[in-house]
Amino acid sequence: MPTISIKSSGDISEEGALAELEQMGFHGFADDAMGKAEDLHWHEFDAIAYVISGEASAELADGTVITAGAGTVVRVPRGTVHKDVPGNTYRRVLGFSIPLSEMTEPIDRPVELLPA
Repeated sequence: MPTISIKSSGDISEEGALAELEQMGFHGFADDAMGKAEDLHWHEFDAIAYVISGEASAELADGTVITAGAGTVVRVPRGTVHKDVPGNTYRRVLGFSIPLSEMTEPIDRPVELLPA
């Protein structure tokens, strides 16, 4: 089962995070986010999130809650079952292993569609 990794990214700027993503071949963008109520799901792509400010939280399939504050980079391998924890607001830089234009719906895939 894929696992999320969390580590310090130091005092990285949005521009620095976007440059790192580009060097890795990821497709990135920056935005403001708020944790929202949602069902457990997974994605067909790898994702990397740099938390620029604030704090982000996610719950994993086993009920573990992970929290990432400013200066943290979170790597979420494709197929990782997770969901947002509602309420936190944060600025992030997100990167995906495939371009947005190549993503197929639904982006948030139901757990029952996860390949064995």
